[in-house]
This record gives sequence, structure tokens and C-alpha cells, in this order.
Amino acid sequence: MTATPVTLGQLESHLWEAANILRGPVDAADFKTYVFPLLFFKRISDVHDEEYRAALAESEGDEEYALFPQNYRFQIPEGCHWNDVRAVASSVGSALQKAMRGIERANPETLYGIFGDAQWTNKDRLSDALLRDLIEHFSGIALGNEAAQADLLGQSYEYLIKKFADATNKKAGEFYTPRSVVRLMVNLLDPREGESIYDPACGTGGMLLEAIHHVRERHGDDRTLWGKLFGQEKNLTTSAIARMNLFLHGAADFQVFRGDTLRDPSFFNGDALATFDCVIANPPFSLEKWGEEVWASDPYGRNFAGMPPGKSGDYAWVQHMIKSMAPRTGRMAVVLPHGALFRMGAEGKIRTKLLGMNILEAVIGLGPNLFYGTGLAACILVFRQKKPKDRKNKLLIVDASREYRTGRAQNELLPEHVERIHGWVRDFKDVEGVARVVTLEDIAANDYNLNIPRYVEPKVEQEAMSVDEAMRRLKESADAAFAAEDRLIAILKKEGLLR
Repeated sequence: MTATPVTLGQLESHLWEAANILRGPVDAADFKTYVFPLLFFKRISDVHDEEYRAALAESEGDEEYALFPQNYRFQIPEGCHWNDVRAVASSVGSALQKAMRGIERANPETLYGIFGDAQWTNKDRLSDALLRDLIEHFSGIALGNEAAQADLLGQSYEYLIKKFADATNKKAGEFYTPRSVVRLMVNLLDPREGESIYDPACGTGGMLLEAIHHVRERHGDDRTLWGKLFGQEKNLTTSAIARMNLFLHGAADFQVFRGDTLRDPSFFNGDALATFDCVIANPPFSLEKWGEEVWASDPYGRNFAGMPPGKSGDYAWVQHMIKSMAPRTGRMAVVLPHGALFRMGAEGKIRTKLLGMNILEAVIGLGPNLFYGTGLAACILVFRQKKPKDRKNKLLIVDASREYRTGRAQNELLPEHVERIHGWVRDFKDVEGVARVVTLEDIAANDYNLNIPRYVEPKVEQEAMSVDEAMRRLKESADAAFAAEDRLIAILKKEGLLR
């Protein structure tokens, strides 16, 4: 029996309604903790059913053949299928937890810990009635490949991530980077077929996914990235969401690990840090307690440009990422707060050392209120291990602070803004009021301060005006000033303050 295909709109609406069922007992900030694991559980159960039917048809009804593990992408042990949990009337949370842990144990190399650490057995928050409603709601829509191909399901998953980010604005910056900013950063790095991509602060996996989309759209076969996608994320729930996100988008082979990148990095080549063609991240801004005690004697040499201050980990992330760039092909893009461009002290010394290495290619100042949780403007730094000869001892400074569309809660980079900014960096030339190619000598003359207004002066739009028009406007202004003065004198006399 073939499932009826669903549209993207139907899928998005159905998934958001699942979140609304939780509203009340569960805080909006925790919706993702419960909705995403249920979505993934239902998806792999529905796909498992399709794989069983296909194996049965292939073997002309041979039940024993149809049950061979080789017929399935993921193993679902007996009693751990969605329908097994759906049949439970009481202690539904315990049944859910048992099924999810059983699936994780049956797929240790791919699904270990993927369902996160939601407290399904907390009946004060998740009553049996609420969980039954939630399970019946998910049961009302088919999530196998016949009804929802990976691209469709992936798009709806991303929609839900953004909806959760919108609903929890201040906390959303911890796990979500606006996808237009991600697109700009990926375009700047231009990953190609077969290259390795690494995000040391991967959140929900958006940058790794955009790299897949970029290769597919611009260069060809995104399957050449399988086995070459790497991410690390400190938060358990968020790292699980990233893995589910990649699976639901059809990614076949990747490594996303939970862990503290600055204290305990996950990827190595022998005793050294592993290196990658593209390194990309939006790490937490000015992170306090970032691991200074470990870096004082970092075994991986990540303090090569200096020791970052204990109250701000911005340059710890930068140095970790530089150390993770492949020697010849490596390039990276990182989002930082503007303060990282001009703060002095330890950060000023690190910035001076990095500039002397001649690997910083571009500094891009973005507009305000683009990121969740902060109205401050941010910047993107682009590094490249081997800069073209004509860019040696130079870098491009771009003021893109006016490139955005104003929104009610948050501003937004539109596709045309992304394309313009990317074009300025790609062209690497002066643009009045927007971009300037500067030399290392220019920067040294400014004490290695990269504050963008020091180098790029905004273009002032001057209106051409005749002498007669200028005199008319001057007379109007003078008349208005005299009239205001007369009104003020009249008020003061009325109040007895002036005779």
C-alpha cells in the first residue's frame, strides 16, 4: 500500500501543531527537546515498514528473508517500533524511553544518543493523556519516503527549527544561525566536490547542510561529501538535533560529536588536530569560562598567536579554527562580535600576530539585529591558508551594515543582499562607501585596529541643488525659527515668566 504524498505546507503545519499540543505543560524553549525525537522516531519506523514491504516483495513473500538486517538502514528491535508505543495505554513515557534507547543500542555506530535526554517519564510535565495525544497526532501523517522524500522532510525540519528559534528569541542564538547568514558564509568558502567541511560549534547542523546544498547546486555530486562532514556541539539536545537534521536531509555518512570543542576537541590526525578544507562556525560570542585553564598548556598548540583573555573566548575559537585548516587548501569563515576587531590587550596582540601571518583575506561588517539573542551587529572574518598572489599582504574590508531588510523582531539578509556581499568579496576591489582593499602597512599604521569605519567611509548621498532652491529653503527655515520664537515668547508672557 503506497502512502499518499504530503505537501511541504501540510507537513509544516502538522509539525507545528505537534508543538502546540505541548504548549502549557512544556516551555516553548523545550519544545525541540520533545518534538524532534518523536518526529525522527516516527520517520525511521515508517521507513522501516517500507523497507520490510520492499524486501517481502523482492523475495516473493519470504518472511525470513524480509527480516534480514541487511534490508534495513536502521535496525528497530522487537517492541521498539512506533506502533508498539502507540498501543500502550499507561506509562507511555516509559514505553517511549525504552523504545528509543533500544533503537540507539541496536544502531551504536549511527544512532547512539540521537534521541537526546528528554525526561519522557516526568508525568508532572508529560501526562499519559498528553503523550497519547502527541503520538496520535504524529500517527495521523505518513513520514516514510513514499509520502515525504528526504528533501521535503528536511525542509520541514528546518522550518520547525526556525519556528522554535523565533519562539525563544533570546536563547535561540545558542543553537541557530539565520540561514541567509549561513548561505553567505558557505558561498564565501565555496566548498567543492570531495572536500571536507568542519563546524566546531555546529548547533543544529545548518552550516554542514548548506555546504551539501551548495555542492549539489553549484558543483555536482553532493555524495562526494559523505564521510567528509564533521561537527562538534557542546549541548546534548542540540547535537542530537543536528544529527537528526542531517539524517532527515538524506546525508549518508557524517560525524557530529557532542563535546566541548575548546577543552576537548573530537577530531584528530595522530596526535595533532585533524585539518579540513573548509572550516566554518558561528561560535558563542565573547564566551566566558571558555577553558583558559586548559589552554595555558594546550597540547595541540592552539595558543600559537597568544593567550585569549579569560572573559572572552572569541580568539580561542579563531585560533582553534585556524589550527584546523588544511595546510594548502584550508579556508575558513567565522562570525564574531565587532569588538573582536578593535579590542586591545591580549586580543590586540593576537590580532597583530594573525595579521602578520598573512592569512586574513576579508573582514565583513554586517547589519544590526540579524542574529537571535543580540541586537548587536556582528562581523565575518574570512581566512585562507594560500591567498592568491595579487592578494598577498592585503585584505578587503567591507561595510555591509546597510544590507538587510528591517523586520518586526529581527532584521533579515535577503538573497540579493547575500549576492551583493559575496560579489564584493569575490571581486576584491574598492567600492565607494562599501569596500576597500587595504595593505598590512595601512593596518599597522592604525595599530592593527580593524574597526571598519577607520577604513571605509560611508558614501554620503548629496542632493544637487540650485542657488535659488538653497535660498528658498534657507528662508523657510528662518521663517519657521522666527515663528517658533514668537510662540515661545507668547507662552512665557502668559505664564508670567516674561514681561
